[in-house]
Amino acid sequence: MASSSSIPATTVRGIRVAQRADGPAAVLAIGTANPPHCVPQGDYPDYYFRVTNSDHLTDLKPTFAKLCGMTGIGRRFFHHTDELLATHSDLSLDARLDVVATAAPELAASAAANAIAEWGRPAGDITHLVVSTNAGSHAPGTDVRLVSLLGLRHDVLRTVLQLNGCASGCAALRLAKDLAENNRGVRVLVACVELTVTAFHAPHEADTFDTLIPQGLFGDGAGAIIVGADPDVHERPLFEMVSASQYVIPDTEHM
Repeated sequence: MASSSSIPATTVRGIRVAQRADGPAAVLAIGTANPPHCVPQGDYPDYYFRVTNSDHLTDLKPTFAKLCGMTGIGRRFFHHTDELLATHSDLSLDARLDVVATAAPELAASAAANAIAEWGRPAGDITHLVVSTNAGSHAPGTDVRLVSLLGLRHDVLRTVLQLNGCASGCAALRLAKDLAENNRGVRVLVACVELTVTAFHAPHEADTFDTLIPQGLFGDGAGAIIVGADPDVHERPLFEMVSASQYVIPDTEHM
């Protein structure tokens, strides 16, 4: 039996060329989904202080209203409703994570199903699954639930990116691009889902403009794309992927 060292370099190069796609990775379909509960951003300061029983913080509310007005956001969607907050006024972290464990896979599946429908090929043709979320960590998690919710093949190759912060979407795109370009014929489903119930809390008297930013900026939703290279005649690529990168600004570890 020949060892790897005895295989001619030209043969190794040929194998590598054969394994890789000819063209660049491309986004073949896009899907999105949001929870039904929606609050216009202009109404959010009143809503936020009401549902958190914080209307007595009269000095803080104008600061929060200014923040919300600067975001450029028209409306925000949330899984946590008035009823959920009223019923569970003091949600523990464990209870919040239980909410996420149920809701995140379903929301991600809605976005992914929309992407698969736009793609036009069977869900069983997905070879790789990349799931990204900052809404907690579970095992088995959203990736395993998506297999059954979407009817993916049981041997789909799954990768989960958890708690990567604001760069998590870029990390998922970079991984999908590398998978598509270095493995001929694969089709990668990327599903990103976020639920803010894990970080939702009432304002405090000591809050400032900076500490209120998370409550005034983020909402709940999911996005999904299908990535592949060398599209067939039935696929309609939307974008070719040039790069997906991230950069750490020096001396910002404390932020």
